[in-house]
Amino acid sequence: MKKSTRFNILIAITYSVTLIGGMYLGYRFLKDQGFKVERPVHYADNNAKKVEDIIHIINKNYVDEVNADSLQHLPIDSLLHQLDPHSMYLPPTKAFELAESLEGNFEGIGVEYYILNDTLLVTNVVKDGPAFLAGMKQGDKILKIDSTMVSGRTLPRSEMVGKIRGKKGTPVQLLLLHQGAAAPSTLTIKRGRVDVSSIDAAYMLNTDAAYIRISKFGANTDRDFVDAVRMLKTRGMKKLVLDLRDNGGGYVTAATGLANQFLAPEKLIVYTEGKHEPRTDYYTTGGGEFEQGKLAVLINENSASASEIFAGAMQDLDRGIIVGRRSFGKGLVQEQFAFDDGSALNLTIARYYTPLGRSIQKSYKKGYAAYQKELEDRFNDGELTAKTVRVRDSLQKANAYVTHSGKKVFGGGGIQPDVYVKLDTTGYNKFYATLANKKILIDFVFDVLADRYTPAYLNQNLSTFAISDADFKDLLKYIQAKNVSIDNKQLMVSKPLIYNDLKVMLCKYHLGDIGYYRANNLTDNVVKQALNSLQ
Repeated sequence: MKKSTRFNILIAITYSVTLIGGMYLGYRFLKDQGFKVERPVHYADNNAKKVEDIIHIINKNYVDEVNADSLQHLPIDSLLHQLDPHSMYLPPTKAFELAESLEGNFEGIGVEYYILNDTLLVTNVVKDGPAFLAGMKQGDKILKIDSTMVSGRTLPRSEMVGKIRGKKGTPVQLLLLHQGAAAPSTLTIKRGRVDVSSIDAAYMLNTDAAYIRISKFGANTDRDFVDAVRMLKTRGMKKLVLDLRDNGGGYVTAATGLANQFLAPEKLIVYTEGKHEPRTDYYTTGGGEFEQGKLAVLINENSASASEIFAGAMQDLDRGIIVGRRSFGKGLVQEQFAFDDGSALNLTIARYYTPLGRSIQKSYKKGYAAYQKELEDRFNDGELTAKTVRVRDSLQKANAYVTHSGKKVFGGGGIQPDVYVKLDTTGYNKFYATLANKKILIDFVFDVLADRYTPAYLNQNLSTFAISDADFKDLLKYIQAKNVSIDNKQLMVSKPLIYNDLKVMLCKYHLGDIGYYRANNLTDNVVKQALNSLQ
C-alpha cells in the first residue's frame, strides 16, 4: 500500500476514533487554537473596512516585523496565511463557538446525539441540565424540533445543532419517541446554561495510580482538575497518568494554572514575548493539589499549544516523565480581536518559551500548504511508526538544552517525549477504513448492540467483556446490508481492532466518557508504558 494511502486511512480512522470517543455534541467538534483572553474591542462590520482594520491590527500587534504594503490587496485568508499558519479569521458562528467551547459552558438543553438512519438518537443527557430535568433520556429519538420534522431527512449537522441550541430562557418543543414507547410524545424544554467539564475522565488505574484525561484548556480546567484530584486522593492516588493526547490547546492561563498544581512556589512555567509584547513571565504561586507524587504526561502529534506549555514545563523542571510521540509544535500565542458583525481575528502576538528558553514552534518557512502537511510528512518518513524514537539532526545540532538533572531536551519542533511509543497501526487497512468512513461500526453499536447489553453488566465485566460470536455474525450481516463488500483476508487482520472499537463504543454509550477511557486504556500501549515508567 502506498504511504500516502496509508496516511489517508489513518486520518480517516483518527476522525472515526474522535467520533467514537464521544464527541457527538456540537461544542465537542471544535478545535481549540490556543490564545490569550480576548480584548473587549470592536472593529469594522463590513469586509472592505475589515481588511483595512486587520492590516492596522497587524501593524500594531503582530509578533514580528511585517511589510504591511505587501498585504493590501489580498483576500483576508490569503493575507493571514502570509503571516503564519495560526493567525486566522473566524466568521461569526465560528468565533462564537470557539469562545463558548473554551468558557466551559454553552446555552442549550444539554444533550449529546448521533444521526442514526436519518434520525437524531440521544446518546447522552447531561446530568442536571435542562433536558435531564425535563425527563429526556438516553435512547430517545428526536422526530421534530419545533415545527421542523427532522426524522427521515438528511439535514446538515449544523442545521440540527442550530435548531436545538439557543439562548438561555428560550423554549424548544421536541417530538420524542421514547425507547420502548409505541407512540411519540411532545416535550417542551426551556434552554439554559449547561456546564461542560474539560476533564473527560478521572479514575483509578490500579491501587495507587490514577488516570485523568483533559481534552482542552478552558476557563475552568484548573478548577475541574482540583475537583478530580481531590476525589482520586480519597481512593488512594499517589501517582498520576495525565493524558493530553489530541488536546489542541486553549488558554495560556489555563495551562499555567494547571502547572501550578504540580510545582513548588516561584518556579518559572513559561514566558511569552513578541515585537509589540514585552516579555511576560508566568511563575507558580504554590499550594497545588499534586506537588508531590509521580507524574507521567501523555502527548502525541496532535497535542499542541497549551498542552505543550504544560508538558514543556514538566520536562524542563524534571517534574514528570513525558510519554508518547513528539507533539505538534505550536509555540505561537494568539489574541482575539472582535468585529462588530460577530466575526473575529485571532492574531499571533507573541511566542512562548519553556522555562529553559525553548521555542516549541516548528518551522513554517516553506509556506502554509507545507505546514498543513507536516504531520503527513512525519508519517511518511516513519517518525510516527518507528520502533525507536527519531530526533531530527537539525534539532540535535542547534536546539539542545539540559535540565537540572542532566537530561537533554530539544526545541524548535514540539516536545520530544522521554519515553517514545510508536503509533500502533495493527489492523489498519482499506476494509477497516471503509467501515470507519461510513460509520458502520458506530451505527451497529447504536442500532443493534446497545439493546443487547446493560450498563450494569458492562460495568461489572468491563475488564473481561468481549463481543460475542453471535454479535460478530450479526455485524457481518449489517455490513452487507450497507452494501459494503467484505474482504475476508483484510477482515481477519482487522478483527481485533474491530472487536475493540465495538467494545469501547458500547461502553461510551452506556457508561459515558469514563467508560470509554476505562475500556480503551485496557489495551492502550501508551498508558501501559506510562504505568511502567511510574514504577
